[in-house]
Amino acid sequence: MVATTRGFLGRRRERDPRLPPGQYDVGAGWPVLTAEATPRVDADRWSVTVDGLVDKPTTWTLRELRLLPPSVYAGDIHCVTTWSKLDTNFTGISFDTLLDAVGVKPEATFVVETSTTGYTTNLPLDDVRGGKAWLVWEHEGKPLTRDHGGPVRMLVPHLYFWKSAKWIERITLLDHDEPGFWEVNGYHERGDPWREQRFDGD
Repeated sequence: MVATTRGFLGRRRERDPRLPPGQYDVGAGWPVLTAEATPRVDADRWSVTVDGLVDKPTTWTLRELRLLPPSVYAGDIHCVTTWSKLDTNFTGISFDTLLDAVGVKPEATFVVETSTTGYTTNLPLDDVRGGKAWLVWEHEGKPLTRDHGGPVRMLVPHLYFWKSAKWIERITLLDHDEPGFWEVNGYHERGDPWREQRFDGD
């Protein structure tokens, strides 16, 4: 009589090292999640302002942004709801370019992103400088759709995606932390996927 080993399922699949803990690869998909109704933003009338603790508060239209040196992000994005999208590609402008243009005052330590809907999220200034953040208007070579934050959204790919505000219209530099929509509703202040900083206290 030959003994049978129960529960043998074959060779275990190796987990992709690009996936943070608790995340799964969404593949070709890109789930649409938002805290509010999707607005209709006219790209020809859209603008973004960087203000607060800067030397020269400045507003740019999309046309003006496109005249600045472009920048591409090629890599992964991660949502707090546990999906990750690997090897994705965005085109826009490095946020460092805008910070250089406005001049950051030495006392600035945080930024608040504000969407046209009124949605806000907060970040330490160090999380949007040094090649870590972009304003983007294309995904995979095509204009960013309304559902995904078009015409322009913030992109902070090393943090959970609620920190990458859709329909961005203002970025304000502050000398103090000012929690945004999800942060005051129980989400983590920073949101590092590799540390699973999903909720307050993680």
